[in-house]
Amino acid sequence: MQLNPYGEYAVLLAASLANDWPADRNGIEARTREFGMTMGFTETDNDLGDTRNVIDEWLSIVDAETPEERARTLNAVMMSAAAYPRLVDHDDEGWHLHYRDENQSLAHVLRAVICVGTALHLTTRGMHRLRRCAAGHAPGDPCTNVVVDVTRNGRQRYCSVRCANRDAVRRHRAKSRPAEGGHRSRGPTQEVRVPGRRLSP
Repeated sequence: MQLNPYGEYAVLLAASLANDWPADRNGIEARTREFGMTMGFTETDNDLGDTRNVIDEWLSIVDAETPEERARTLNAVMMSAAAYPRLVDHDDEGWHLHYRDENQSLAHVLRAVICVGTALHLTTRGMHRLRRCAAGHAPGDPCTNVVVDVTRNGRQRYCSVRCANRDAVRRHRAKSRPAEGGHRSRGPTQEVRVPGRRLSP
């Protein structure tokens, strides 16, 4: 029996949707398959918009400024999205737990899976392991991607190598730049006195 089908794939799926939003419902469902979901979804008229609302709601958890605020926001979502745990066996996955009711619409399923998966990620790996890419903190940097830190040391700050390199170059240039109001000139010429002679350097 699987103890936790709502593992890290759920929060990685949420980040993937937030960072690269699909153009249509089929794109969202295809993304769920990429991250290991096998179940079918009941189609509704507003799957695309409803799922976008789910991701925007999740981003409020990502952007929480303190662990306490993050917990309050996530608890509020789980209270309305997650149902009592139940044992299920579908799509040859083996017996495992679901934290949702029988509503199979795309947005409904993703909301329950993502909020429970996020709670498990934060409580097992650390409340700080969900953030925006650090490169985007610099003025003018366009990156707003979400980083789900699943590294062993818990120090992942960038969404990609490209962002990490761009930020490293920016820090290097800032260190190399003269201090504001400073000068690199040698200053005024001074006389050097040598007995019997007068030299100017």
